[in-house]
Amino acid sequence: MDAEIVTIGTELLLGHIIDTNAAWLAQQLAANGLNMYRKTTVGDNEARIAAALSEAIARVDVVITSGGLGPTVDDKTREAVALATGRTLMLNEDLLASIAEIFKRRGFSMSDNNRRQAYIPEGSIPIPNPVGTAPCFAVPVERGGKTCYIICLPGVPRELKHMMEHAIVPLLRERLGLTDTIRSRIIRVAGITESRVDQIVGDLEEQMNPTVGLAAHAGQIDIRITARAASETEAAALIDAVEQQVRARLAPYIFGTDTETLEGVVTTTLAAR
Repeated sequence: MDAEIVTIGTELLLGHIIDTNAAWLAQQLAANGLNMYRKTTVGDNEARIAAALSEAIARVDVVITSGGLGPTVDDKTREAVALATGRTLMLNEDLLASIAEIFKRRGFSMSDNNRRQAYIPEGSIPIPNPVGTAPCFAVPVERGGKTCYIICLPGVPRELKHMMEHAIVPLLRERLGLTDTIRSRIIRVAGITESRVDQIVGDLEEQMNPTVGLAAHAGQIDIRITARAASETEAAALIDAVEQQVRARLAPYIFGTDTETLEGVVTTTLAAR
């Protein structure tokens, strides 16, 4: 199963806000066995959002959007999804009631424009948002004899994470029959060039599962090992086998794994001595 992420907001294109949502979503999709095909950022323009969604749904099984579900005029995600899927926006009374309840609980009056947030494309699966005023929804789309999904989430990170963990992941696992997981481990090396590392572990980079890739940073090279399996235990076993080969070949240069940094390892070593 393949997935794409479309993050929406002109502020992202202008660089006023750093897109942390896409990185976090990618981690969640991988953890549930979905291959990330592409990540796209689009401004608050209905036609451009619709074009990005139409292209994405033709390639993958799941498209996750982030942003553009607010009550203001420049929130265009609902309209763009309706345009991309050839549907009409319909008022969902249950979502409207959930929005009103959130305002009541917080001691505020709901504005007329908040009513817009309860409109979703016809035939969508409504997903109330208990931690914010932007309801979510999933749109089943028939493509090539199979059902794909456009799933729309708020842009507020706290709301997005809550909805992804508590509503969207369970929905995807049920609807798509997801059983696999994709896990990664990073081996960090220093004191050697990327080209030399490639010469030493190049044959491992040709493998399909686990896959091995390199990434160069200032003063260090990362060797990423990624495995797909039916469980975290099985994925870890696949990664362990390749890691042993990497360590056997590059032992003098390895200083850490995953979140360890060269500065941190040096500091820890000095303190221990």
